[in-house]
Amino acid sequence: MTGGADGHAEDQGRVYQSRGDQHIHEHHHYGGDEPGGGGPDSVRRPAVGRPPVVLRDRDEVMERLRASVEAGRGGQVYVLYGMGGSGKTAVACALFQEVIGERGRAGLWVNASDRASLRAGMLAVAADRGAGDGELLAARNGLRPAADLVWTYLDRSAEPWLLVLDNADEPEILRDGSWLRTSPRGVVLVTTRRAAARWWPGAELQHIGVLPREDAALVLCDLAPDTGTPEQAAQIADRLGRLPLALTLAGGFLSHQVLDPWTMDAYGQHLEGDERVQLIDRGADALSGPDPRHLVGLTWQLTLDIFEARGLPEAAMLLRLLARFPAEPLPLSLLNHADIGDVLPRARTETALRALLDQSLSELVDIVGARCVQSHGVLLDSVSAATPADLLPALDTTAVRLLDAAVPRAPDAGPHDPQLRLLVPHALTLVRRIGEPSAAADALAVATRLSVALHRTGDYLSAWETSRAAADLAQRLLGQDNRLVLAARSRSGRALFRLGRYAEAESVLRGARAAQERLFGADDPDTLDTSYGLQLVLANLGRREESIALLRATVAGRHSELGPAHPLTLRARASLLEMLPSAELAVEEGGALLSLPAQCDRLLGSDHTVTLGARHNHAWALYLLGRFAAADREIRLVTDRYVRRFGPEYPIVLAARQLLSRTRAALGHVDEAIELMADVVARRERGLGHEHPFTVAGRQLLDEYRSGRWRPPQPCGA
Repeated sequence: MTGGADGHAEDQGRVYQSRGDQHIHEHHHYGGDEPGGGGPDSVRRPAVGRPPVVLRDRDEVMERLRASVEAGRGGQVYVLYGMGGSGKTAVACALFQEVIGERGRAGLWVNASDRASLRAGMLAVAADRGAGDGELLAARNGLRPAADLVWTYLDRSAEPWLLVLDNADEPEILRDGSWLRTSPRGVVLVTTRRAAARWWPGAELQHIGVLPREDAALVLCDLAPDTGTPEQAAQIADRLGRLPLALTLAGGFLSHQVLDPWTMDAYGQHLEGDERVQLIDRGADALSGPDPRHLVGLTWQLTLDIFEARGLPEAAMLLRLLARFPAEPLPLSLLNHADIGDVLPRARTETALRALLDQSLSELVDIVGARCVQSHGVLLDSVSAATPADLLPALDTTAVRLLDAAVPRAPDAGPHDPQLRLLVPHALTLVRRIGEPSAAADALAVATRLSVALHRTGDYLSAWETSRAAADLAQRLLGQDNRLVLAARSRSGRALFRLGRYAEAESVLRGARAAQERLFGADDPDTLDTSYGLQLVLANLGRREESIALLRATVAGRHSELGPAHPLTLRARASLLEMLPSAELAVEEGGALLSLPAQCDRLLGSDHTVTLGARHNHAWALYLLGRFAAADREIRLVTDRYVRRFGPEYPIVLAARQLLSRTRAALGHVDEAIELMADVVARRERGLGHEHPFTVAGRQLLDEYRSGRWRPPQPCGA
């Protein structure tokens, strides 16, 4: 390149011009010990614990659905709707099992209950259908449209498929991301409580209601044979409104009483007149006819009464604790922590959990390699509504502490960790549900730290959604000027920057910084963190002088408040290595800036994230100064370590390899530079597409190598 200011930003990095040359540097400071991006969600089996023993009274709908998946059929969306607990997922699961066992279709199952789960599951579908690591990484990082990638591979699928979108109770999530589409290669089946036709244009809707009396009685007899007659089962079914979930809970209770077995007759007598628990099925559209949802509470309350009578009150308390979380898979590791002792003895947690599993109040599921416990949302709503008010503070505090222990204490950069995403709905639910300010503030702090962890593993969309939603929810209780609310806002701005939404990021970060500076001072650590994020945005918006001035102020503030050896101080100083022009690099800090990598190595260790970032930036500074051999040695070392930690597709690896191509070319090895850049461009084309600005910029550099037009930078005074 020769002169001009038409540099291209790529890899969500900055562009710096030096006599026409451009430096494109990636700010992903990844860490971690394992290469690769983490395994995707398993989509080849339903994310349910135990399907029903026998599917009762669903013959008509099953025949209709079977016809939809006959050979040669595709391009249709079917929606199963009904109240919570009516058995929609059971129907979908039955069809799913038939499809993969008898009809030669691939079965793909995705939890569509929240944005993060839906996106992760759909990207796993793309991986299952053949998407490459680079494409998936780009979609996860927000560098290419995720839904487009998924449906491209569904359309290309070599085998027909059935895609189940389970628990789509917020259909606006599907609409906002354009996730729900059709393809001639497959059939989509949605389960939801939202019946309004406006959500499902072009789809065929099927209501899943309560069971007829005879079939409802058979469900009880299937689950608890020899405990009563069909007529007694029918009477209990009537009392429970013939709702499949209530019948399942009742059958689980009857089938697991060993010391003092119950008969159906005795169970029915305990139901009479017992209206202690009322249930509101939150989120469901209004349904005509009788509404039996309030009766679910009667079934589990009888079970908890038995737990109390038999000296196992811990099971009741564990269920109440689980009800503070949403009806999403909760990693079992959260429950295996000392902090659970505030509400039940840790030594009794295993016994309590087994009791819930035995009584069908909860089930075990495996999600992204994590063993989780899950309970039905209607059940948890019922339990939550019936929990005594005096127990709520201890339950909420314990729930927050358990989640706090599951989130990395000091999140480091590293490969994508799909298990972090499992924690998102739980963190947001706690922030929304807790009404006591101190506990709500603790929940917000955990949610913000989870956002940081997601951000540093490259899941920028989830990071943004988590911090933004947490701030919005907590602001209603804590106020917009609360320190933790402002910190969450700042994190959402940092994620917007990574998503390339620079104007929005600047607005969010400027607003947060102004409030932090007014309330806490310019050199407060939170203010300085926001300042550091803002200068990244300003650099990408081309406002270099403003960016450098803010970065210098951040360096000075961190040096004063945190000390010269703090990792955040060192990281800010390392940013000067890539920001400053060659004329200033050698004299900055009296020449000490160029020795920063050695200082980081001594203070933090050679493999520390900040040390590697400093070496990467140092290599660029050496390159600008014309010290090509030293720059080549430095960036080669950095590239090798990046590849070992993140694999060959990560953006920071490609950025490092691009700088390596520059140093090789500057040393006269143009053929090697061409080979390096050809590989970088090919990987970006696969991951981002041919027309993405990052790909275009890399291709331009490659063309300059091949045409002989490329020239190395000329340092000042040369």
